[in-house]
Amino acid sequence: MADNLCFLSKDSFILKLPKKSPLVLRMVVLLFVMVCGVYICSICLRQISTGSTSEFLNIGVIQKPCPEPNIEPWEIPFVHYPNPKTFSRVECACNPVRYFAIMSMQRSGSGWFETLLNNHTNISSNGEIFSVKVRRTNVSTIFETLDKVYNLDWLNSASKNECTAAVGLKWMLNQGLMQHHKQIVEYFNTRGVSAIFLFRRNVLRRMISILANSYDREAKPLNGTHKSHVHSSHEAEILASYKPVINATLLIPNIRQVEESTKKALDYFKSTRHIILYYEDVVKNRTKLDEVQEFLKVPKRELSSRQVKIHKGSLSKHIQNWKDVEKALNGTQYESYLYGDYRRGLKLQIVEEIIFDHWDYVACG
Repeated sequence: MADNLCFLSKDSFILKLPKKSPLVLRMVVLLFVMVCGVYICSICLRQISTGSTSEFLNIGVIQKPCPEPNIEPWEIPFVHYPNPKTFSRVECACNPVRYFAIMSMQRSGSGWFETLLNNHTNISSNGEIFSVKVRRTNVSTIFETLDKVYNLDWLNSASKNECTAAVGLKWMLNQGLMQHHKQIVEYFNTRGVSAIFLFRRNVLRRMISILANSYDREAKPLNGTHKSHVHSSHEAEILASYKPVINATLLIPNIRQVEESTKKALDYFKSTRHIILYYEDVVKNRTKLDEVQEFLKVPKRELSSRQVKIHKGSLSKHIQNWKDVEKALNGTQYESYLYGDYRRGLKLQIVEEIIFDHWDYVACG
């Protein structure tokens, strides 16, 4: 009987074991594999996230630091490191950039002056941007445009492939500059923008240039095209052949109006870092260009322009009603405008240099 019981228990054991053990074992193994898989994946994800974070941190560390420029403390607000959205500055990323604006009036030599600046490998002056009315609709559009220019995202023919050290634009007083002067002064002082004032001493010559340019815009004597600036003597002679008639009655009031606008501009922007230039002085004395380069803190270069002066020589040759103009200004504080010619002063200087050079030669001989 005991043997039978023993036999039965063994059989029951033998019969039940093959049915239950494979399923249980499989479930246990499957559970174990799943737990291990989840654990391994979590570890991998942690390592990936840590690696990417450290990678981003490394990128940030590489892009940010630039060596401190060797400048005076007062210059710090005027030194910038733009980060353009349209391109990468690459090796120029740590090359400091200064912001400027040429502030002038139409037909005051600002176009010629800007070509001189753009002749410098490290200066980019982007032209008369605010001649387009949409860009000066209000203060917001003005600031958006300025931000784009000073961030080196304004791409045109003046943009340099070399490391730009000074970037700016040409801005006429009647292009929103005087209207929004308070906000613009604040912008200049906050962003560290330097102003270059360029005016013309002889307002009468400027009037002739304005009237002649207006005539050229309508008549287009140069093969049906309007040119504000020319690059050949032949073209200059064609444009200079037109002699405008100046309203002698309104001449002095117009001169005073120009003087008033100049004084207001200088007064409005006196709190900004600025330099004041006159077209005639730059023509007579090229060391003025050295002063400008020093003002912009760029390496000094010999600057040149392809533009040719249109109205040369005595003013009597360029005004149709010269006698009326002469009569209106004679005996007034503006009489010097009639005969003042910067080229005459330049010729006198050259003659003096020749005389002294000849004297030195004779003395040494």
